[in-house]
Amino acid sequence: MEWLRFLKQLDKETPKDLDVHLIVDNYATHKHAKVKQWLARHARFHVHFTPTGSSWLNLVERFFADITQEAIRDGSFTSVRQLVATIDEYLALRNEQPKRYIWRAKGEEILAKIHRARLAMEQAVI
Repeated sequence: MEWLRFLKQLDKETPKDLDVHLIVDNYATHKHAKVKQWLARHARFHVHFTPTGSSWLNLVERFFADITQEAIRDGSFTSVRQLVATIDEYLALRNEQPKRYIWRAKGEEILAKIHRARLAMEQAVI
């Protein structure tokens, strides 16, 4: 499981005296039983879940999806330098003809989802 490998790498590469806070979406991988077991044994890791469908992170994810679909996926890169150059070129073109991302979520809806998530977390702890 790639997420668990990533957590283990973070654990190895982050000084032991630091807490690690992770902001993640509600993807099932982040809540897998093996991940929960690992997190229970590594108390310095704190996972914060974004409310489903209400996060500005969705716009960031959309942007990375665009880079992937429009510039990276079809490419075959022989070096990191070549990959970076392709991304830089994509960003330069994108900046010449910007396309706005519009966040359509309403504040009341977001607050309601946060409230529901907090209630669910409280009930899960009980």
